[in-house]
Order: sequence, then C-alpha cells, then structure tokens
Amino acid sequence: MKNLVILISGGGSNMEALVRTAQQRDWAGRLNARVAAVLSNRPDCAGLRRAQALGIATQAIDHRAFQHAADPRAAFDAALAEAVDRHAPDLVLLAGFMRILTPGFVRRYAGRLVNIHPSLLPAFPGLHTHRRAIEAGCRVAGATVHRVTEALDHGPILGQVVVPILPGDDEHSLAARVLTQEHGMYPRVVERLLQAA
Repeated sequence: MKNLVILISGGGSNMEALVRTAQQRDWAGRLNARVAAVLSNRPDCAGLRRAQALGIATQAIDHRAFQHAADPRAAFDAALAEAVDRHAPDLVLLAGFMRILTPGFVRRYAGRLVNIHPSLLPAFPGLHTHRRAIEAGCRVAGATVHRVTEALDHGPILGQVVVPILPGDDEHSLAARVLTQEHGMYPRVVERLLQAA
C-alpha cells in the first residue's frame, strides 16, 4: 500500500479534498494508496479535527516547542521527519503547511515532497500572493502544484489552474475562488502521480 502523509497548518480544506477524493475514487482499491496520516505544526488547527472526523490518524508537532533549541528550524524538522517516517510515506503532501522546510528535510523526501501554492508560479512565490497579483494588475491568478525543492516555491510544476481576476476583487474574494479550484486540481495531480508510480 502506498502511504500519503499530509502536512497542514490551518483549516485543512485541501487536505479534506484529498481525503474525500481518495475515498470517493477508491484510491485504496484502484491505486493501492491511502492517506496514512495528517500532521500539523499547530496543535490547535481546525484541520486536525477535520482529519479525525474523516477517520485519519493525526499528530501535532508544535514548532513553538523547539524555540529554545540551538537551531529551532532544524530541531523541528527533525521531529517532524521522525513523525512522517513512522508512516513510511511514498508521498508527503503539503496542504497549507506554513513552515519553510530546511534543506535537509527537503533532501530527505526528494522526489516525494509535493506542495500546492496559491499563485501561477513562477509568479508570486511566498506569501500574500492574491494581493500581489491584484496590485500588479494581473488579469488572472491561480494555483500551482509543484515538487518541493530547496528553493522556495520553485520546484518543477506538476499542475496549474487559472482563475480570472474580476473587477472589484480583493485578496479575500480572489483567494476564495482560487481555493475552490485548488480542491479539484490537487487531488487530480496526486492521482496522476500515483498512477505513474
């Protein structure tokens, strides 16, 4: 069985779209794949409760617990990797995981680490993508699924979806429309990856 581990930090709507698609399209039977666990760096995030309600194993590794380590990011990533490895992941899917991963973590899961980013990469890596797209006068925005590399939001693109920027859009209205499209695209890309494996 191919194991998928999903990393989240917030509400978990992309995680839920992945889990529901896996259930509805019978990834276990058709693709010999399952969502093994959902992990978060925030113990209080709503996404963990959503995952539990869907019957998925969850774990929180609070990044704040490592703030006094000599290298807080590396210490957190080591603990996260230990938790991820318990599930022998074939793919590690970032779904609104709001931590910049260390190069060591990225190398550990090279070729297996996938992210969804709310812009049409290579445009607007990083944060505040919708506001930046509107301020730049773009006519379209969107989202990108890509492989994670050591360069933030610059890995090989696996899929994109385009969303028009409408007159009167603000970053919140645009973000809501893009998110709806992310929920369809991310599971489609993951399914293609599983079929190719």
